[in-house]
Amino acid sequence: MNQGVIRALQGLVVRVQFDDKLPELNEVLLVDNISQTPLLVHSLPGRQVAQCLNIRAENSLQKGMTVNRTNKSIEIPVGVELLGRVVDPLCKPIDGGPALETAKMSYRNIFKAPARSTSFNTQHPEILTTGIKVIDFFTPFVKGRKIGIVGGAGVGKTVLTMELINNVAQSGGLSFFAGIGERIREGHELYETLKERDLLKNTSMLFGQMDQNPVQRSLVGLAAATIAEYFRDELGKDILFFADNMYRYVQAKNEVSTIIDEVPAEGGYEPTVFSDVKILQDRLSSNAQGSITAVQTIYVPADDLSDPAVQMIQHELDSVIVLSRKVAEEGIRPAVDLIRTNSSLLSPDIVGDQHYLLSVQVQTLLQKHESLKGIIAIIGENELSPADRADYAKAKKLIQYFSQHLHVVEDQSAFKGETFSREETLKGVEEIIV
Repeated sequence: MNQGVIRALQGLVVRVQFDDKLPELNEVLLVDNISQTPLLVHSLPGRQVAQCLNIRAENSLQKGMTVNRTNKSIEIPVGVELLGRVVDPLCKPIDGGPALETAKMSYRNIFKAPARSTSFNTQHPEILTTGIKVIDFFTPFVKGRKIGIVGGAGVGKTVLTMELINNVAQSGGLSFFAGIGERIREGHELYETLKERDLLKNTSMLFGQMDQNPVQRSLVGLAAATIAEYFRDELGKDILFFADNMYRYVQAKNEVSTIIDEVPAEGGYEPTVFSDVKILQDRLSSNAQGSITAVQTIYVPADDLSDPAVQMIQHELDSVIVLSRKVAEEGIRPAVDLIRTNSSLLSPDIVGDQHYLLSVQVQTLLQKHESLKGIIAIIGENELSPADRADYAKAKKLIQYFSQHLHVVEDQSAFKGETFSREETLKGVEEIIV
């Protein structure tokens, strides 16, 4: 076996020198110590040196230690044994349960995407009802497509994701949740919520949370996608894929880029930010065997929607739900900015003529409401023309109508959660605007 020697250590970066053939990119090397510390080859800067990342941030490494090649990349066990379990990016259980019976499972390389198939049927899209009025009306939840929940800190991204998991997963489909760089408390709350509602048996959860090093946080999204691909391709399943938070994935990759001294690109992000996002998003796709319907939260730093990373992720999505701090301060939940929220799926071919025409009328009223607010602040609502007053009143009713009590916060809000069918939502909208 070709061996190397550790020549330099700096934080999570380990430089290994080889006298013979260099390892491949993304190959796993094992340090010849008691714990067989895994190192991930990140780059090959030359002079027989491999620049590696200390995946588990073990601090027992020393210069001069021998390193062995494995000739393999990161391979994780995949199979039905992962349902109902909570694991880390390398599929090690972290839920206090028994070890996985890996002998019964197959292994997949998390960096190797399966062959892309374009035979997924897009001619007859299937709309999944979420029971959440604002989503079913403005951003139809279509099987095999991607939807993003965008917003700053504390505006309800995780709560809305939990409500979607609660409502949509009730149908008995398989759900995969990737916790990328978020708070441990939020992951625990989600686990308890799924457990209380008996949804864990159809759910697999992977966490690379805020307390873990950036290498592990950057791997959890790829690991979750790998498992979802297995269930889609080998078992022919339709998958619901939830990622919280996709911006933290970019942030983790950026931290890794910083510790290896790469020159940043636009906005201070890693030079490979575009390909990092694109590679992961392309894997959340559908084919003839099954579908992956993805829901992703996107944190907005300093509430700046023009942030380059936020914009880049949004371009990969079919629908974008924008959560607003201003709306949240008005006591409206979910705190959706109805004007900025948009979807390319809101077309007559997908939602039907009635839904589409209603959406056009609603957006017209909301835009008029926004433009009239400044005038009303100066001269008052009574000075408006009768037609403008009527439209302004309808818009205010619509804004309140799309507010809704959620099931997953019943204990905190003391209000019983509500669920609405798509027909009920459309009927309610029609009654307001007619």
